Amino acid sequence: MVSVWRCVHCPRSDIRAQNSVEASQRRGYADGMSTLPPKLEMQRAYQRNDASYDGVFFLAVRTTGIFCRPSCPARPPLPHNVEYFATPGDAIMAGYRPCKRCRPLNTDGRPPAWVGRLLRHLDEQQGRRLRDCDLPTLNIDPYRARRYFKEHYGMTFQAYQRARQMGDALTQLHAGDATTSVGLAQGYSSDSGFREAFQRIFGQTPGRARQASCIVTRTLESPVGPLLVGATDSALCFLEFADRRALDTQFKTLRRCFDRPIIPGENKHTTTACRQLSEYFAGRRQSFDVPLDYPGTEFQHAVWSALRRIPYGRTISYEELARRVKRPGAQRAVGSANGRNRIAIIIPCHRVVNKSGQLGGYGGGLWRKQFLLDLEHRTPACR
Repeated sequence: MVSVWRCVHCPRSDIRAQNSVEASQRRGYADGMSTLPPKLEMQRAYQRNDASYDGVFFLAVRTTGIFCRPSCPARPPLPHNVEYFATPGDAIMAGYRPCKRCRPLNTDGRPPAWVGRLLRHLDEQQGRRLRDCDLPTLNIDPYRARRYFKEHYGMTFQAYQRARQMGDALTQLHAGDATTSVGLAQGYSSDSGFREAFQRIFGQTPGRARQASCIVTRTLESPVGPLLVGATDSALCFLEFADRRALDTQFKTLRRCFDRPIIPGENKHTTTACRQLSEYFAGRRQSFDVPLDYPGTEFQHAVWSALRRIPYGRTISYEELARRVKRPGAQRAVGSANGRNRIAIIIPCHRVVNKSGQLGGYGGGLWRKQFLLDLEHRTPACR
């Protein structure tokens, strides 16, 4: 999994020489505001078959009508025949079909090699935080790290490190370690600096937080793109597509409902959920038994509980769902509750369609809804 990563984007001096449009795109990319890297960077990446860009963008070839991963082993197409997309769904919606050689809809469930290398480095250097200027020494572009972590973890790489440090600190405090020793172990030279940083994340001092809890989140790669999986100490409480536009709103609601900070990490419930989801995507699982916690209004809870009773491989209409929660005629209300579901797939809101049989809406995108329904209908037991 270890590989030497080479920076493929232009140095800053070259960027200044580009026209104003490209420079504007580059600034947006650096700030995590653009969904795609600069065009020249993507062109160089696919021409080198750079696998570290897999999942970052997809290229579609106008002359063949197919779309590929950047690492596709096929002969690189001419630049003027290429169109770029942020997700497989965008390419499919534009009329392209997936390449049969690189299979862009499939994934091995692992992050790019450079991300795995970066995370291992953090594990080995506990207590020392990497600055952006340190990343080039690891052959990692800080701009790419910022955008990847923003897309897959909902925060920049620097914010990820801070949250991860505080999560480790909370674990040490729960184990009974002294506040001063915990702060030193996390790289803080002063007790006051550690206390201030801790309080910004958890909203309380280290001493009071010894009995506190948090929501831990991790990323799972899947055939429908990266998923964010979150859980408290007692149950799974979050499962969402990492690129969903309403993700920030979902996080705010999650914090409000549980009154806990959200930090990178893992526990037994995220581990169980990831294993069962992998089995689901492989066609080997039709139900989930990981414990769930999904607070909401009385009506929302009724809708979400009704969704869990829809059998695998079956669909119902919004009208039927409204009847099942004893609110006949309230199709729009149940549709709104569907959209606020914070545990996608496991609470299967994708199994609700229009009365006409058309897909209707889906927060993760209609292509994902179609993919999930097709996956379930392909299972022999459901035929």
